[in-house]
Amino acid sequence: MFLEQGVKPENHFWKYLLGSVFIITASFIGQIPFSIAVLYKSYKEKAVFPTDSDLALKMFEPNLTLFLVMLSFLFAFAGIYFVIKYMHNQTLLSVTTARKKVDWNRIFFSFMLWTIFSIISFLVLYFQSPEKFVWNFKLIPFIILVVVGTIFIPVQTSTEEYVFRGYLMQGFANLARNRWFPLMMTSLIFGSMHILNPEVTKMGYIIMVYYIGTGLFLGVITLMDDGMELALGFHAANNLVGALLVTSDWTVFQTHSIFKDMSEPSAGADVILPVVIVYPILLFIFSKKYNWTNWKEKLTGRIVDTKEENEVTDFLNLN
Repeated sequence: MFLEQGVKPENHFWKYLLGSVFIITASFIGQIPFSIAVLYKSYKEKAVFPTDSDLALKMFEPNLTLFLVMLSFLFAFAGIYFVIKYMHNQTLLSVTTARKKVDWNRIFFSFMLWTIFSIISFLVLYFQSPEKFVWNFKLIPFIILVVVGTIFIPVQTSTEEYVFRGYLMQGFANLARNRWFPLMMTSLIFGSMHILNPEVTKMGYIIMVYYIGTGLFLGVITLMDDGMELALGFHAANNLVGALLVTSDWTVFQTHSIFKDMSEPSAGADVILPVVIVYPILLFIFSKKYNWTNWKEKLTGRIVDTKEENEVTDFLNLN
């Protein structure tokens, strides 16, 4: 099964801590081109080097900013691959799925399902309050956004999924030898990683319910489906459609999207609604399509590594 593929006697938890440091370091190296670009522009324009990340992100044309920021995820993904292969002696596939090969149909189904839902949800909001949105479409910048976003945003979302639903989930499984602890820890850490986002400053900490709830949802579908395919598709659709469809002045990235949200952000039912209603509906759809059963065992059960299981079997056979 998926978690068991990483549960080995030699996979001590300290290796995951060291591996995480290596991945973070690789990500920082990937940020060097952006830092150099900021330094060069500050020098050229005789401006003060920005110490605030929000100011730095607004120094360049949005498509260029997106490209420069996304480079760090390429380096981080390379770090993930190196750590998995050389520190843990595993294949990338073993941290992706319990299946013999990646199920691309699952990725595409999850991607399309969430894309359709996201577009419909936006249209409902738009027709309810059209005054909150302005037409932001510019053909050439939008085409560039589509190209850059289609290439790099899935790299970003996949990197995050490999870190949280793959690498760290198997790491915490090695530590706790159960399923609920990896699920809860990765969800909490995933949500906490968003705490510095401008959205949190604007809406308050209540939005952390959405971030942590989303991490929990992605963890549940990974454990129930014995692989990350559904999480990979969902996460890619969520970020890519968001970048292409609507932007605002208070989000992490400003893009050349089709629409711009001019409303003042506030945390309301839209923060809680996905967690308590939308995600359970998606879980129902996935469970029916992929015949999920034995929820309690898959989400909270104990984990026994293959070597230990074989030793127990041999002992019982001898007696």
